[in-house]
Amino acid sequence: MNILRNIKLEGADARPFLLDLYVEQNNSPKPVIIFSHGFKGFKDFGCFDMVARTFAGAGFVFIKYNFSHNGTTVDDPLNFADLDAFGNNNFSKEMEDLGRVIDWVVNGDTGISLSEFRRGEIYLVGHSRGGGTTFLKAAEDTRIKKISTWASVDSFEKFAANEQMLETWKEAGVFYVLNGRTHQQMPLYFQLCEDYLANKERFTIERAAKKLDIPALVVHGTADPTVPFDTAQNLVSLNTKFNLLSIEDGDHVFGSSHPWERPHLPEDLKQVVESTIDFFRGDF
Repeated sequence: MNILRNIKLEGADARPFLLDLYVEQNNSPKPVIIFSHGFKGFKDFGCFDMVARTFAGAGFVFIKYNFSHNGTTVDDPLNFADLDAFGNNNFSKEMEDLGRVIDWVVNGDTGISLSEFRRGEIYLVGHSRGGGTTFLKAAEDTRIKKISTWASVDSFEKFAANEQMLETWKEAGVFYVLNGRTHQQMPLYFQLCEDYLANKERFTIERAAKKLDIPALVVHGTADPTVPFDTAQNLVSLNTKFNLLSIEDGDHVFGSSHPWERPHLPEDLKQVVESTIDFFRGDF
């Protein structure tokens, strides 16, 4: 298997970010899967390497990347070393970053032989908030042919739903969210809310989901404590092309954790990966 790690691209605000590409090279063109991590996520979380290898072994080109403003850096992609960048992230920037990855694939700048890519078959996978970004991008970009979301949100409205919180946030300019794994207080600057409100229609996930004319597999754990299972039920109710895969008693990360030191995927995530592979092959 050919694995290209930490390829550098330029993202939003000219900030560089890193991506990894996995492929079994055999001179046969393969569909391309682009994976977007979630809030407080990063491309090297837990067993994402194992996930990528599984997809590549099943006959796909698999790409995972860090959003440019996710808080990691090109010199330290495993830690949230730049909290100011994290605080300056927003939905517009994540959409731009994902677009840069798609363009990189389509324009053939990957360093891998063109014979390995089926550039007309680009699929997106997104976890949690990355699932929301996946819906939005697929609704805007006709190059996307199928998507799968894992524990996806169905709205970004929570960032702007409480007027009292908005006033407090605006006055302070920032509020902090605790990263339970690293124990860091991570800033969210008010620009996140301003970006959302200025582009509210564009960033309405339900609108994007209704608009989509491509197949989607919505995967969600029934015991997800972070994004409730009824979120997935709402998403699949919006479009007859959507399929729901329920992971019984599954949590938000499908049994994974960081770091992941076992030699195999957790059972729930294994089911998610195998079912997503079947879906992208047309066998689901």
